[in-house]
Amino acid sequence: YGTGCFLLMNIGENPIISKSNLLTTMACSIDGKPCYALEGSVFIGGAVIQWLRDELNLIQNAAETEAMAESVPDNNGVYLVPAFSGLGAPHWDPYSRGMMIGLTRNANKNHIVRAALESIAYQVTDLVKTMEQDANLCFPHLKVDGGATANNFLMQFQSDLLNIPLVRPTTTETTALGAAFLAGLATGVWQNPDELKATMSTERIFLPAMA
Repeated sequence: YGTGCFLLMNIGENPIISKSNLLTTMACSIDGKPCYALEGSVFIGGAVIQWLRDELNLIQNAAETEAMAESVPDNNGVYLVPAFSGLGAPHWDPYSRGMMIGLTRNANKNHIVRAALESIAYQVTDLVKTMEQDANLCFPHLKVDGGATANNFLMQFQSDLLNIPLVRPTTTETTALGAAFLAGLATGVWQNPDELKATMSTERIFLPAMA
């Protein structure tokens, strides 16, 4: 959950070609053994919050959005499709453009901010459901990382949409941490991947709460 959103699922040493417009990517290589992943990409994730700040001037900083979204009971029928540069997986439509619908006289900036946060979760839900279909399995939980995971409203709404727990680690910059782990394995700081598990800790688990 950064500027964009990227979902990866470990599929092991043998690459699988997606039937649902996901990417097959190299995840890592340990001791010469490749590890592949299925990947789905969302072009506009946290970037939609930057748009609220820089173009619409609805907020001063990203941290404000959590309280604003929670200040209203729902989105009042307002939905945002942040296809500012087209849509990524599973649509891959470079010609799509953004839109906001459901506006009434009662809609205010809090509803728009909430719709923007919800739009991130809806796009990630597209990825999860597509990945489950490709892999013929159901996710028991979703491990999250990136700057936007600091937003508790977004994380709770994502858990609600997927109806599975979301696991937020203590260290949310997991991409950089993974690179450090691989370097540590290569240089002997750790002897095997099992040692890495002891270094990981969970900050919070979000449980689905939507009826």
